Amino acid sequence: MKLAAIFPFLLWFKFVTKDSIKSDFFAGLTGAVIVLPQGIAFATIAGLPPEYGLYTAMVTPIIAALFGSSRHLVSGPTTAISIVVFSAVSHHASVGTPEFVSLALTLTFLAGIYQLAFGIARLGALVNFVSHTVVIGFTAGAAILIATSQMKHITALAIPKGESFMHIWVDVFQGVGNINLYVLAIALVTLGVAITSRKLMPKSPYLLIAMIVGSVLAIFLKNYTDSIQLVGEIPAHLPPLSAPEFSLETIKMLAPEAFAVALLGLIEAVSISRAVATKSNQRIDANQEFIGQGLSNIVGSFFSSYAGSGSFTRSGINYEAGAKTPISAIFAAILLMIIVLLVAPLTAYLPIAAMGGIILLVAYNLIDFHHIRQTLTFSKSETSILLTTFFATLFLELEFAIYLGVILSLVLFLAKTSTPQIPTLSIDVSADGLERKLVNIQNKPLKQCPQLKIIRIDMSIYFGSINHIQKRITQIVDNERIYHILIVATGINFIDLAGAEALVSENNRLKELNGGLYFVGLKSSVYEFAAKSCFIKKIGNDRFFDNKAQAIRRIYARLDREICKTCQSLLFKECQ
Repeated sequence: MKLAAIFPFLLWFKFVTKDSIKSDFFAGLTGAVIVLPQGIAFATIAGLPPEYGLYTAMVTPIIAALFGSSRHLVSGPTTAISIVVFSAVSHHASVGTPEFVSLALTLTFLAGIYQLAFGIARLGALVNFVSHTVVIGFTAGAAILIATSQMKHITALAIPKGESFMHIWVDVFQGVGNINLYVLAIALVTLGVAITSRKLMPKSPYLLIAMIVGSVLAIFLKNYTDSIQLVGEIPAHLPPLSAPEFSLETIKMLAPEAFAVALLGLIEAVSISRAVATKSNQRIDANQEFIGQGLSNIVGSFFSSYAGSGSFTRSGINYEAGAKTPISAIFAAILLMIIVLLVAPLTAYLPIAAMGGIILLVAYNLIDFHHIRQTLTFSKSETSILLTTFFATLFLELEFAIYLGVILSLVLFLAKTSTPQIPTLSIDVSADGLERKLVNIQNKPLKQCPQLKIIRIDMSIYFGSINHIQKRITQIVDNERIYHILIVATGINFIDLAGAEALVSENNRLKELNGGLYFVGLKSSVYEFAAKSCFIKKIGNDRFFDNKAQAIRRIYARLDREICKTCQSLLFKECQ
Protein backbone atom coordinates (compact mmCIF):
# COMPACT_ATOMS: atom_id res chain seq x y z
CA MET A 1 0.00 0.00 0.00
CA LYS A 2 2.91 2.35 0.75
CA LEU A 3 4.33 1.71 -2.73
CA ALA A 4 0.92 2.49 -4.26
CA ALA A 5 0.92 5.84 -2.45
CA ILE A 6 4.07 6.78 -4.39
CA PHE A 7 3.03 5.07 -7.64
CA PRO A 8 -0.81 5.28 -7.72
CA PHE A 9 -0.97 3.64 -11.15
CA LEU A 10 -0.24 0.32 -9.39
CA LEU A 11 -3.79 0.45 -7.97
CA TRP A 12 -5.55 0.44 -11.35
CA PHE A 13 -2.91 -1.31 -13.47
CA LYS A 14 -3.96 -4.71 -12.07
CA PHE A 15 -7.42 -4.20 -13.60
CA VAL A 16 -6.03 -3.85 -17.13
CA THR A 17 -7.25 -6.67 -19.39
CA LYS A 18 -7.19 -7.45 -23.09
CA ASP A 19 -10.74 -6.07 -23.42
CA SER A 20 -9.94 -2.88 -21.49
CA ILE A 21 -6.84 -2.24 -23.63
CA LYS A 22 -8.99 -2.53 -26.78
CA SER A 23 -11.55 -0.06 -25.40
CA ASP A 24 -8.83 2.31 -24.21
CA PHE A 25 -7.07 2.20 -27.60
CA PHE A 26 -10.13 3.33 -29.56
CA ALA A 27 -10.99 5.96 -26.93
CA GLY A 28 -7.38 7.18 -27.17
CA LEU A 29 -7.55 7.33 -30.97
CA THR A 30 -10.67 9.49 -30.76
CA GLY A 31 -8.91 11.76 -28.26
CA ALA A 32 -5.81 12.07 -30.43
CA VAL A 33 -7.82 13.18 -33.48
CA ILE A 34 -9.77 15.71 -31.40
CA VAL A 35 -6.75 17.25 -29.68
CA LEU A 36 -4.81 17.81 -32.93
CA PRO A 37 -6.74 20.97 -33.96
CA GLN A 38 -7.38 21.92 -30.32
CA GLY A 39 -3.68 21.83 -29.43
CA ILE A 40 -2.83 24.19 -32.29
CA ALA A 41 -5.70 26.53 -31.32
CA PHE A 42 -4.82 26.59 -27.62
CA ALA A 43 -1.12 27.29 -28.27
CA THR A 44 -2.18 30.21 -30.49
CA ILE A 45 -4.32 31.57 -27.63
CA ALA A 46 -1.32 31.23 -25.28
CA GLY A 47 0.84 33.24 -27.68
CA LEU A 48 3.12 30.25 -28.34
CA PRO A 49 4.10 28.52 -31.62
CA PRO A 50 1.40 25.95 -32.61
CA GLU A 51 3.63 22.93 -31.96
CA TYR A 52 3.79 23.75 -28.23
CA GLY A 53 0.09 22.96 -27.86
CA LEU A 54 0.72 19.55 -29.42
CA TYR A 55 3.79 18.94 -27.25
CA THR A 56 1.64 19.69 -24.18
CA ALA A 57 -0.99 17.21 -25.40
CA MET A 58 1.75 14.56 -25.79
CA VAL A 59 3.52 14.87 -22.42
CA THR A 60 1.02 16.16 -19.85
CA PRO A 61 -1.66 13.43 -20.26
CA ILE A 62 0.84 10.61 -19.68
CA ILE A 63 2.19 11.93 -16.37
CA ALA A 64 -1.25 13.07 -15.13
CA ALA A 65 -2.75 9.66 -15.97
CA LEU A 66 0.01 7.76 -14.13
CA PHE A 67 0.00 9.90 -10.97
CA GLY A 68 -3.60 11.17 -10.80
CA SER A 69 -6.62 9.39 -9.36
CA SER A 70 -9.25 9.70 -12.10
CA ARG A 71 -9.71 6.87 -14.60
CA HIS A 72 -11.15 9.16 -17.28
CA LEU A 73 -9.58 12.62 -16.82
CA VAL A 74 -7.52 13.66 -19.86
CA SER A 75 -5.07 16.48 -19.18
CA GLY A 76 -3.37 18.77 -21.66
CA PRO A 77 -3.68 22.30 -23.01
CA THR A 78 -6.93 24.08 -22.09
CA THR A 79 -8.48 27.36 -23.16
CA ALA A 80 -8.68 29.02 -19.75
CA ILE A 81 -5.10 28.11 -18.76
CA SER A 82 -3.85 29.20 -22.20
CA ILE A 83 -5.28 32.69 -21.88
CA VAL A 84 -3.87 33.08 -18.34
CA VAL A 85 -0.44 31.97 -19.59
CA PHE A 86 -0.65 34.57 -22.38
CA SER A 87 -1.76 37.29 -19.97
CA ALA A 88 0.97 36.47 -17.43
CA VAL A 89 3.93 36.14 -19.80
CA SER A 90 3.02 38.97 -22.23
CA HIS A 91 3.71 41.45 -19.39
CA HIS A 92 7.36 40.42 -19.39
CA ALA A 93 8.22 39.45 -22.99
CA SER A 94 7.05 40.02 -26.57
CA VAL A 95 4.83 37.34 -28.05
CA GLY A 96 6.62 34.98 -30.41
CA THR A 97 10.12 35.62 -29.05
CA PRO A 98 12.36 32.89 -27.57
CA GLU A 99 12.19 34.79 -24.26
CA PHE A 100 8.37 34.49 -24.27
CA VAL A 101 8.63 30.71 -24.75
CA SER A 102 11.28 30.41 -22.03
CA LEU A 103 9.19 32.36 -19.52
CA ALA A 104 6.09 30.29 -20.37
CA LEU A 105 8.03 27.11 -19.55
CA THR A 106 9.30 28.64 -16.30
CA LEU A 107 5.75 29.66 -15.41
CA THR A 108 4.65 26.05 -16.06
CA PHE A 109 7.40 24.66 -13.82
CA LEU A 110 6.50 27.02 -10.95
CA ALA A 111 2.78 26.25 -11.29
CA GLY A 112 3.63 22.54 -11.10
CA ILE A 113 5.69 23.09 -7.94
CA TYR A 114 2.74 24.88 -6.29
CA GLN A 115 0.35 22.08 -7.28
CA LEU A 116 2.68 19.33 -6.11
CA ALA A 117 3.21 21.13 -2.78
CA PHE A 118 -0.57 21.45 -2.29
CA GLY A 119 -0.99 17.73 -2.96
CA ILE A 120 1.80 16.64 -0.62
CA ALA A 121 0.40 18.97 2.08
CA ARG A 122 -3.01 17.24 1.64
CA LEU A 123 -4.78 20.47 0.75
CA GLY A 124 -7.16 18.87 -1.74
CA ALA A 125 -10.17 19.86 0.36
CA LEU A 126 -9.43 23.53 -0.36
CA VAL A 127 -11.06 23.17 -3.78
CA ASN A 128 -14.37 22.52 -1.98
CA PHE A 129 -14.36 26.08 -0.64
CA VAL A 130 -14.02 27.70 -4.07
CA SER A 131 -17.40 28.22 -5.67
CA HIS A 132 -17.77 26.65 -9.12
CA THR A 133 -19.36 29.96 -10.08
CA VAL A 134 -15.86 31.49 -10.01
CA VAL A 135 -14.79 29.14 -12.80
CA ILE A 136 -18.01 29.79 -14.76
CA GLY A 137 -17.59 33.57 -14.50
CA PHE A 138 -13.89 33.43 -15.33
CA THR A 139 -14.30 31.16 -18.35
CA ALA A 140 -17.19 33.26 -19.69
CA GLY A 141 -15.01 36.38 -19.44
CA ALA A 142 -12.03 34.52 -20.91
CA ALA A 143 -14.22 33.37 -23.82
CA ILE A 144 -15.01 36.97 -24.74
CA LEU A 145 -11.34 37.94 -24.42
CA ILE A 146 -10.35 35.01 -26.64
CA ALA A 147 -12.91 35.99 -29.30
CA THR A 148 -11.70 39.59 -29.07
CA SER A 149 -8.07 38.55 -29.56
CA GLN A 150 -9.01 36.88 -32.88
CA MET A 151 -10.59 39.97 -34.43
CA LYS A 152 -7.35 41.04 -36.11
CA HIS A 153 -6.90 37.55 -37.60
CA ILE A 154 -10.41 37.19 -39.04
CA THR A 155 -10.68 40.80 -40.32
CA ALA A 156 -7.05 41.47 -41.38
CA LEU A 157 -7.28 44.88 -39.63
CA ALA A 158 -4.05 46.39 -38.33
CA ILE A 159 -4.75 46.25 -34.58
CA PRO A 160 -1.68 47.08 -32.43
CA LYS A 161 -0.39 44.37 -30.09
CA GLY A 162 -1.15 44.55 -26.38
CA GLU A 163 -4.32 46.64 -26.64
CA SER A 164 -7.01 46.23 -24.00
CA PHE A 165 -10.39 44.58 -24.52
CA MET A 166 -12.20 47.92 -25.05
CA HIS A 167 -9.55 49.41 -27.34
CA ILE A 168 -9.59 46.39 -29.67
CA TRP A 169 -13.35 46.73 -30.20
CA VAL A 170 -13.01 50.48 -30.76
CA ASP A 171 -10.41 49.72 -33.46
CA VAL A 172 -12.72 47.12 -35.05
CA PHE A 173 -15.71 49.50 -35.20
CA GLN A 174 -13.56 52.32 -36.58
CA GLY A 175 -12.04 50.04 -39.22
CA VAL A 176 -15.23 48.29 -40.38
CA GLY A 177 -14.80 49.69 -43.89
CA ASN A 178 -11.29 48.22 -44.19
CA ILE A 179 -12.18 44.62 -43.27
CA ASN A 180 -10.78 42.13 -45.80
CA LEU A 181 -13.87 40.19 -46.91
CA TYR A 182 -11.83 37.28 -48.30
CA VAL A 183 -10.10 36.70 -44.96
CA LEU A 184 -13.42 37.12 -43.12
CA ALA A 185 -15.03 34.61 -45.50
CA ILE A 186 -12.37 31.99 -44.67
CA ALA A 187 -13.00 32.45 -40.93
CA LEU A 188 -16.80 32.35 -41.23
CA VAL A 189 -16.85 29.36 -43.59
CA THR A 190 -14.51 27.44 -41.24
CA LEU A 191 -16.75 28.35 -38.30
CA GLY A 192 -19.90 27.37 -40.23
CA VAL A 193 -18.47 24.02 -41.34
CA ALA A 194 -17.40 23.21 -37.76
CA ILE A 195 -20.87 23.99 -36.37
CA THR A 196 -22.65 22.08 -39.17
CA SER A 197 -20.34 19.05 -38.89
CA ARG A 198 -20.85 18.88 -35.13
CA LYS A 199 -24.61 19.07 -35.55
CA LEU A 200 -24.90 16.52 -38.37
CA MET A 201 -22.07 14.20 -37.24
CA PRO A 202 -21.58 14.67 -33.47
CA LYS A 203 -18.87 11.99 -33.23
CA SER A 204 -16.84 13.29 -36.18
CA PRO A 205 -13.58 15.29 -35.78
CA TYR A 206 -15.52 18.41 -36.76
CA LEU A 207 -12.71 20.87 -35.96
CA LEU A 208 -10.34 18.95 -38.21
CA ILE A 209 -12.93 18.85 -41.02
CA ALA A 210 -13.47 22.61 -40.68
CA MET A 211 -9.71 23.29 -40.81
CA ILE A 212 -9.38 21.27 -44.02
CA VAL A 213 -12.29 23.12 -45.67
CA GLY A 214 -10.84 26.48 -44.55
CA SER A 215 -7.42 25.55 -45.99
CA VAL A 216 -8.93 24.52 -49.34
CA LEU A 217 -10.93 27.77 -49.51
CA ALA A 218 -7.76 29.77 -48.78
CA ILE A 219 -6.01 28.09 -51.73
CA PHE A 220 -8.82 29.26 -54.06
CA LEU A 221 -8.91 32.80 -52.64
CA LYS A 222 -5.17 33.48 -52.52
CA ASN A 223 -5.31 34.83 -56.12
CA TYR A 224 -7.69 37.59 -55.02
CA THR A 225 -5.85 38.92 -51.96
CA ASP A 226 -2.38 38.85 -50.48
CA SER A 227 -3.65 39.24 -46.89
CA ILE A 228 -4.15 35.51 -46.26
CA GLN A 229 -1.51 34.52 -43.71
CA LEU A 230 -0.67 30.88 -43.00
CA VAL A 231 0.16 29.17 -39.71
CA GLY A 232 3.31 27.67 -41.20
CA GLU A 233 4.72 24.18 -41.09
CA ILE A 234 4.91 22.54 -37.67
CA PRO A 235 8.15 20.61 -37.01
CA ALA A 236 7.47 16.90 -37.53
CA HIS A 237 9.23 15.61 -34.44
CA LEU A 238 8.57 14.62 -30.86
CA PRO A 239 8.70 17.11 -27.95
CA PRO A 240 12.31 18.37 -27.70
CA LEU A 241 14.06 18.84 -24.38
CA SER A 242 13.80 22.32 -22.88
CA ALA A 243 14.99 24.10 -19.76
CA PRO A 244 12.96 26.60 -17.73
CA GLU A 245 14.89 29.62 -16.49
CA PHE A 246 15.79 29.24 -12.82
CA SER A 247 17.27 32.64 -12.06
CA LEU A 248 16.03 34.09 -8.77
CA GLU A 249 14.88 37.26 -10.52
CA THR A 250 12.69 35.32 -12.99
CA ILE A 251 11.20 33.12 -10.26
CA LYS A 252 10.28 36.17 -8.13
CA MET A 253 8.79 37.84 -11.20
CA LEU A 254 6.60 34.89 -12.22
CA ALA A 255 5.72 33.40 -8.81
CA PRO A 256 2.45 35.38 -8.31
CA GLU A 257 1.18 34.58 -11.83
CA ALA A 258 2.24 30.93 -11.44
CA PHE A 259 0.09 30.69 -8.31
CA ALA A 260 -2.95 31.84 -10.31
CA VAL A 261 -2.20 29.29 -13.05
CA ALA A 262 -1.77 26.54 -10.43
CA LEU A 263 -5.01 27.44 -8.65
CA LEU A 264 -7.08 27.60 -11.83
CA GLY A 265 -5.53 24.34 -13.08
CA LEU A 266 -6.39 22.52 -9.86
CA ILE A 267 -9.96 23.82 -9.77
CA GLU A 268 -10.45 22.75 -13.40
CA ALA A 269 -8.90 19.31 -12.98
CA VAL A 270 -10.71 18.36 -9.76
CA SER A 271 -14.11 19.72 -10.83
CA ILE A 272 -13.90 17.94 -14.22
CA SER A 273 -12.70 14.65 -12.73
CA ARG A 274 -15.53 14.76 -10.17
CA ALA A 275 -18.11 15.56 -12.86
CA VAL A 276 -17.03 12.52 -14.91
CA ALA A 277 -16.73 10.37 -11.77
CA THR A 278 -20.43 10.92 -10.98
CA LYS A 279 -21.19 9.04 -14.21
CA SER A 280 -18.59 6.30 -13.73
CA ASN A 281 -19.28 5.82 -9.98
CA GLN A 282 -15.63 6.41 -9.09
CA ARG A 283 -14.26 8.15 -6.01
CA ILE A 284 -11.76 10.92 -6.69
CA ASP A 285 -8.81 11.64 -4.39
CA ALA A 286 -8.31 15.41 -4.74
CA ASN A 287 -4.87 15.28 -3.09
CA GLN A 288 -3.66 12.66 -5.57
CA GLU A 289 -5.12 14.72 -8.42
CA PHE A 290 -3.12 17.71 -7.18
CA ILE A 291 0.05 15.60 -7.24
CA GLY A 292 -0.71 14.29 -10.73
CA GLN A 293 -1.32 17.76 -12.15
CA GLY A 294 1.78 19.15 -10.41
CA LEU A 295 4.08 16.40 -11.71
CA SER A 296 2.64 16.68 -15.23
CA ASN A 297 3.47 20.40 -15.37
CA ILE A 298 6.91 19.98 -13.79
CA VAL A 299 7.91 17.19 -16.19
CA GLY A 300 6.22 18.95 -19.12
CA SER A 301 8.27 22.11 -18.61
CA PHE A 302 11.40 20.08 -19.48
CA PHE A 303 9.77 18.71 -22.67
CA SER A 304 8.62 21.95 -24.35
CA SER A 305 5.13 21.77 -22.82
CA TYR A 306 3.34 24.73 -21.29
CA ALA A 307 0.86 24.64 -18.38
CA GLY A 308 -1.98 22.16 -18.77
CA SER A 309 -4.93 20.90 -16.79
CA GLY A 310 -7.93 18.62 -17.17
CA SER A 311 -9.96 19.12 -20.34
CA PHE A 312 -13.73 18.83 -19.97
CA THR A 313 -14.27 18.15 -23.69
CA ARG A 314 -11.60 15.47 -24.04
CA SER A 315 -12.40 13.88 -20.66
CA GLY A 316 -16.10 13.68 -21.48
CA ILE A 317 -15.45 12.21 -24.91
CA ASN A 318 -12.92 9.80 -23.40
CA TYR A 319 -15.63 8.44 -21.08
CA GLU A 320 -18.30 8.35 -23.80
CA ALA A 321 -15.88 6.54 -26.15
CA GLY A 322 -15.69 3.66 -23.68
CA ALA A 323 -12.39 4.25 -21.87
CA LYS A 324 -11.87 1.85 -18.96
CA THR A 325 -8.54 2.94 -17.43
CA PRO A 326 -6.11 5.90 -17.59
CA ILE A 327 -4.24 4.00 -20.31
CA SER A 328 -6.69 5.65 -22.76
CA ALA A 329 -5.07 9.04 -22.06
CA ILE A 330 -1.63 7.50 -22.58
CA PHE A 331 -2.79 5.97 -25.89
CA ALA A 332 -4.15 9.38 -26.95
CA ALA A 333 -0.75 10.99 -26.33
CA ILE A 334 1.20 8.25 -28.16
CA LEU A 335 -1.19 8.21 -31.14
CA LEU A 336 -0.97 12.01 -31.34
CA MET A 337 2.81 11.69 -31.63
CA ILE A 338 2.37 9.32 -34.58
CA ILE A 339 -0.23 11.56 -36.25
CA VAL A 340 1.99 14.65 -35.86
CA LEU A 341 4.96 12.86 -37.43
CA LEU A 342 2.75 12.04 -40.44
CA VAL A 343 0.67 15.20 -40.99
CA ALA A 344 2.76 18.04 -39.52
CA PRO A 345 3.92 19.34 -42.96
CA LEU A 346 0.28 19.89 -43.98
CA THR A 347 -0.10 22.70 -41.43
CA ALA A 348 1.87 24.88 -43.86
CA TYR A 349 -1.43 25.27 -45.78
CA LEU A 350 -3.54 26.18 -42.74
CA PRO A 351 -4.62 29.87 -42.83
CA ILE A 352 -4.55 31.87 -39.59
CA ALA A 353 -8.08 33.11 -40.43
CA ALA A 354 -9.34 29.50 -40.36
CA MET A 355 -7.67 29.08 -36.97
CA GLY A 356 -9.49 32.25 -35.91
CA GLY A 357 -12.81 30.68 -36.88
CA ILE A 358 -11.99 27.53 -34.90
CA ILE A 359 -10.98 29.60 -31.86
CA LEU A 360 -14.28 31.53 -32.03
CA LEU A 361 -16.15 28.23 -31.68
CA VAL A 362 -13.85 27.12 -28.86
CA ALA A 363 -14.55 30.42 -27.09
CA TYR A 364 -18.32 30.05 -27.53
CA ASN A 365 -18.22 26.52 -26.11
CA LEU A 366 -16.50 27.88 -22.99
CA ILE A 367 -19.60 29.84 -21.95
CA ASP A 368 -21.84 27.74 -19.70
CA PHE A 369 -25.17 29.40 -20.55
CA HIS A 370 -27.22 26.87 -18.56
CA HIS A 371 -25.42 27.46 -15.25
CA ILE A 372 -25.20 31.22 -15.83
CA ARG A 373 -28.98 31.36 -16.34
CA GLN A 374 -29.56 29.24 -13.22
CA THR A 375 -27.23 31.38 -11.12
CA LEU A 376 -28.78 34.68 -12.22
CA THR A 377 -32.28 33.31 -11.53
CA PHE A 378 -31.89 31.56 -8.18
CA SER A 379 -28.98 32.95 -6.16
CA LYS A 380 -28.11 36.56 -5.40
CA SER A 381 -24.84 35.69 -3.64
CA GLU A 382 -23.67 33.40 -6.46
CA THR A 383 -24.72 36.07 -8.98
CA SER A 384 -22.45 38.59 -7.26
CA ILE A 385 -19.53 36.11 -7.50
CA LEU A 386 -20.32 35.40 -11.17
CA LEU A 387 -20.58 39.04 -12.25
CA THR A 388 -17.58 40.17 -10.21
CA THR A 389 -15.34 37.46 -11.66
CA PHE A 390 -16.71 38.01 -15.17
CA PHE A 391 -16.13 41.78 -15.27
CA ALA A 392 -12.79 41.49 -13.46
CA THR A 393 -11.68 39.05 -16.17
CA LEU A 394 -12.64 41.52 -18.90
CA PHE A 395 -11.22 44.70 -17.40
CA LEU A 396 -8.53 43.70 -14.87
CA GLU A 397 -5.52 41.40 -14.90
CA LEU A 398 -6.60 37.79 -15.37
CA GLU A 399 -4.71 36.43 -12.38
CA PHE A 400 -6.24 39.16 -10.20
CA ALA A 401 -9.70 38.17 -11.50
CA ILE A 402 -9.11 34.59 -10.31
CA TYR A 403 -7.94 35.77 -6.87
CA LEU A 404 -10.87 38.18 -6.59
CA GLY A 405 -13.42 35.48 -7.44
CA VAL A 406 -11.86 33.00 -5.02
CA ILE A 407 -11.67 35.56 -2.19
CA LEU A 408 -15.27 36.67 -2.76
CA SER A 409 -16.53 33.06 -2.75
CA LEU A 410 -14.66 32.43 0.52
CA VAL A 411 -16.04 35.62 2.06
CA LEU A 412 -19.61 34.65 1.14
CA PHE A 413 -19.01 31.11 2.44
CA LEU A 414 -17.82 32.54 5.76
CA ALA A 415 -20.78 34.94 5.79
CA LYS A 416 -23.18 31.98 5.47
CA THR A 417 -21.49 29.99 8.23
CA SER A 418 -21.23 33.03 10.50
CA THR A 419 -25.01 33.24 10.93
CA PRO A 420 -26.08 29.74 12.01
CA GLN A 421 -29.70 28.85 12.54
CA ILE A 422 -30.55 28.96 16.27
CA PRO A 423 -34.15 27.70 16.60
CA THR A 424 -35.98 27.70 19.92
CA LEU A 425 -37.22 24.27 21.04
CA SER A 426 -39.97 23.23 23.40
CA ILE A 427 -41.54 20.00 24.69
CA ASP A 428 -44.22 18.42 22.51
CA VAL A 429 -46.30 15.78 24.32
CA SER A 430 -48.19 13.15 22.32
CA ALA A 431 -51.98 12.78 22.77
CA ASP A 432 -51.60 9.70 24.98
CA GLY A 433 -48.95 11.45 27.05
CA LEU A 434 -46.39 8.69 26.51
CA GLU A 435 -44.10 10.38 23.99
CA ARG A 436 -42.28 13.64 24.73
CA LYS A 437 -39.87 15.25 22.26
CA LEU A 438 -38.25 18.62 21.55
CA VAL A 439 -39.77 20.45 18.57
CA ASN A 440 -38.91 23.72 16.82
CA ILE A 441 -41.58 26.21 17.93
CA GLN A 442 -41.59 27.72 14.41
CA ASN A 443 -42.96 24.41 13.13
CA LYS A 444 -45.53 24.02 15.91
CA PRO A 445 -46.67 26.69 18.39
CA LEU A 446 -45.95 25.31 21.87
CA LYS A 447 -45.84 26.65 25.41
CA GLN A 448 -42.39 27.56 26.74
CA CYS A 449 -40.85 27.49 30.19
CA PRO A 450 -40.51 31.03 31.60
CA GLN A 451 -37.16 30.14 33.29
CA LEU A 452 -35.42 27.72 30.90
CA LYS A 453 -34.74 28.50 27.24
CA ILE A 454 -33.89 25.52 25.03
CA ILE A 455 -32.11 26.39 21.79
CA ARG A 456 -30.31 24.37 19.13
CA ILE A 457 -27.22 25.66 17.31
CA ASP A 458 -27.17 24.18 13.81
CA MET A 459 -23.58 25.00 12.88
CA SER A 460 -20.08 25.05 14.31
CA ILE A 461 -19.08 27.63 16.91
CA TYR A 462 -15.98 29.46 15.67
CA PHE A 463 -14.56 32.97 15.42
CA GLY A 464 -16.90 33.84 12.53
CA SER A 465 -20.17 32.66 14.09
CA ILE A 466 -19.68 33.50 17.78
CA ASN A 467 -20.86 37.11 17.43
CA HIS A 468 -24.20 35.93 16.03
CA ILE A 469 -24.56 33.35 18.82
CA GLN A 470 -23.73 35.92 21.52
CA LYS A 471 -26.37 38.28 20.11
CA ARG A 472 -28.98 35.52 20.35
CA ILE A 473 -28.06 34.76 23.98
CA THR A 474 -28.17 38.48 24.81
CA GLN A 475 -31.67 38.76 23.29
CA ILE A 476 -32.87 35.88 25.49
CA VAL A 477 -31.37 37.44 28.63
CA ASP A 478 -32.34 41.07 28.01
CA ASN A 479 -35.73 40.69 26.32
CA GLU A 480 -37.14 37.53 27.91
CA ARG A 481 -35.36 37.69 31.31
CA ILE A 482 -34.43 34.01 31.09
CA TYR A 483 -31.06 33.13 32.62
CA HIS A 484 -30.93 29.34 32.22
CA ILE A 485 -30.15 28.38 28.59
CA LEU A 486 -29.86 24.77 27.44
CA ILE A 487 -27.97 24.38 24.14
CA VAL A 488 -28.80 21.23 22.13
CA ALA A 489 -25.36 20.65 20.54
CA THR A 490 -26.09 17.79 18.11
CA GLY A 491 -25.49 20.10 15.11
CA ILE A 492 -22.15 21.47 16.33
CA ASN A 493 -19.22 19.90 14.46
CA PHE A 494 -16.45 21.82 16.19
CA ILE A 495 -15.76 24.65 18.64
CA ASP A 496 -12.59 26.72 18.22
CA LEU A 497 -10.74 28.61 20.96
CA ALA A 498 -12.41 31.93 20.16
CA GLY A 499 -15.83 30.28 20.35
CA ALA A 500 -14.99 28.53 23.61
CA GLU A 501 -13.75 31.74 25.24
CA ALA A 502 -16.89 33.63 24.20
CA LEU A 503 -19.17 30.91 25.61
CA VAL A 504 -17.25 30.93 28.91
CA SER A 505 -17.75 34.70 29.05
CA GLU A 506 -21.51 34.33 28.43
CA ASN A 507 -21.73 31.62 31.08
CA ASN A 508 -19.98 33.83 33.65
CA ARG A 509 -22.43 36.64 32.90
CA LEU A 510 -25.38 34.29 33.40
CA LYS A 511 -23.90 32.92 36.63
CA GLU A 512 -23.99 36.43 38.07
CA LEU A 513 -27.74 36.33 37.36
CA ASN A 514 -28.07 32.93 39.09
CA GLY A 515 -28.29 31.16 35.71
CA GLY A 516 -25.89 29.58 33.25
CA LEU A 517 -25.28 27.77 29.97
CA TYR A 518 -25.92 24.02 29.70
CA PHE A 519 -25.00 21.63 26.91
CA VAL A 520 -26.53 18.33 25.80
CA GLY A 521 -25.56 16.01 22.94
CA LEU A 522 -22.01 17.19 22.27
CA LYS A 523 -20.31 14.99 19.68
CA SER A 524 -17.39 12.94 21.01
CA SER A 525 -14.80 14.83 18.90
CA VAL A 526 -16.15 18.20 20.10
CA TYR A 527 -16.28 16.96 23.73
CA GLU A 528 -12.65 15.80 23.46
CA PHE A 529 -11.52 19.25 22.28
CA ALA A 530 -13.65 20.93 24.96
CA ALA A 531 -11.95 18.82 27.63
CA LYS A 532 -8.41 19.46 26.33
CA SER A 533 -8.96 23.21 26.02
CA CYS A 534 -10.35 23.40 29.60
CA PHE A 535 -13.67 24.64 28.20
CA ILE A 536 -15.58 22.03 30.25
CA LYS A 537 -13.60 22.88 33.38
CA LYS A 538 -14.34 26.62 33.01
CA ILE A 539 -18.05 26.14 32.32
CA GLY A 540 -18.42 23.41 34.94
CA ASN A 541 -18.54 19.67 34.45
CA ASP A 542 -22.06 19.60 35.89
CA ARG A 543 -23.32 21.70 32.95
CA PHE A 544 -22.79 18.94 30.32
CA PHE A 545 -25.31 16.14 29.82
CA ASP A 546 -25.61 12.98 27.72
CA ASN A 547 -29.36 13.13 27.19
CA LYS A 548 -32.14 15.70 27.30
CA ALA A 549 -34.15 14.08 30.12
CA GLN A 550 -31.12 14.14 32.41
CA ALA A 551 -30.35 17.75 31.42
CA ILE A 552 -33.89 18.99 32.16
CA ARG A 553 -34.04 17.11 35.48
CA ARG A 554 -30.78 18.68 36.69
CA ILE A 555 -31.59 22.19 35.46
CA TYR A 556 -35.11 22.01 36.93
CA ALA A 557 -33.55 21.65 40.38
CA ARG A 558 -31.90 25.07 39.89
CA LEU A 559 -35.06 26.94 38.88
CA ASP A 560 -36.82 29.52 41.10
CA ARG A 561 -39.60 27.66 42.96
CA GLU A 562 -41.61 30.85 43.52
CA ILE A 563 -41.96 31.30 39.75
CA CYS A 564 -42.73 27.58 39.33
CA LYS A 565 -45.71 27.90 41.72
CA THR A 566 -47.52 30.35 39.44
CA CYS A 567 -46.37 28.80 36.10
CA GLN A 568 -49.14 27.62 33.79
CA SER A 569 -46.90 25.90 31.20
CA LEU A 570 -46.09 22.71 33.18
CA LEU A 571 -43.89 21.44 30.35
CA PHE A 572 -41.61 19.02 32.13
CA LYS A 573 -42.38 15.82 34.00
CA GLU A 574 -40.82 17.44 37.03
CA CYS A 575 -43.48 20.20 36.87
CA GLN A 576 -46.33 17.76 37.49
